[in-house]
Amino acid sequence: MASETAKEGSVIELFINISLLSLLLATALGIVLSRDLLAVVMLSGIYGFLSASFFVLMDAVDVAFTEAAVGSGISPLLMLLTLALVGRYESGPRSRTLPALTLVSITGALLIIGTLDMPAFGDATAPAHQHVGPRYINDSGAEIGIPNMVTSVLASYRGFDTFGEVVVIFTAGIGVLSLLALRPVPATPKAKGAHDHKILRVVSKILIPPILIFALYVQFHGDYGPGGGFQAGVIFAAAIILYTMFFGVDMARRVMGSTLLRVLAACGVLLYGSVGVVSMLNGGNFLDYSVLAQSATAGQHIGIIAIELGVGITVAAVMILIFYCFVSQLAPAQEDGQ
Repeated sequence: MASETAKEGSVIELFINISLLSLLLATALGIVLSRDLLAVVMLSGIYGFLSASFFVLMDAVDVAFTEAAVGSGISPLLMLLTLALVGRYESGPRSRTLPALTLVSITGALLIIGTLDMPAFGDATAPAHQHVGPRYINDSGAEIGIPNMVTSVLASYRGFDTFGEVVVIFTAGIGVLSLLALRPVPATPKAKGAHDHKILRVVSKILIPPILIFALYVQFHGDYGPGGGFQAGVIFAAAIILYTMFFGVDMARRVMGSTLLRVLAACGVLLYGSVGVVSMLNGGNFLDYSVLAQSATAGQHIGIIAIELGVGITVAAVMILIFYCFVSQLAPAQEDGQ
């Protein structure tokens, strides 16, 4: 009886996997074939949502969390702002379609050939399951002392990699600021956006506080469940962006100014790096949190909370700054149109 139930569960899981992969393929083809860039953005958001669903089925809940927040949330929103600047439809014929298709086909064929030497999906004897994986599974509880193994890996074992990712996000924000300068806030800013829609405005005021509280929950609950600084930063930024959409960028910048965001973006990176420096001053290696307290696991807790806070601050500040930059470019065009 138990084996029949397990067999039915496997069949259902296989059916769901095939359905999601088919939808991902259909969405990707729609993105490639469509010439309506608005439809492409919508399909990109759907692709991100389907990817997040697939990651959930793969038991990669932390990755699914990030994909849902970034792939189907912030990214389509920034692409919509870009469309508002460049237009909805592609201009000019697709004269280079054939060379591009040839290049993509060759690259795809090489990738498929490369996968032929990879172990089978779920193979227990694969190298990844023989060395690092068992070490994390068997020892992370005693060495790091937190329930969420993903956080242990990302924040402690791979602390250098995560630090590099935060620096990349900070650098991306600086790059966007260099290319798209922010215009100054008027002395008497007016509420814009969807401010005239009273129902939407009231609903947004109800939604924004819970979103901010949820961001704090995700930030500080990352040690015990899915979450952490990356996800919390994006969720916090989404709340501010929601406020901007209903009250205008000028009003939002009065609440959270660009100068403050620049400082916060840098402070997040400095906080992360400072934890590593303090570790070295206490006699340990860079980002070795074990020396931050008398107990090694207590030191790991302190270090992980500090660097996750740095990640969340930088991600939130950079996301909001990038949104400000795009909207700031859009505002003069709207005023000229009026």
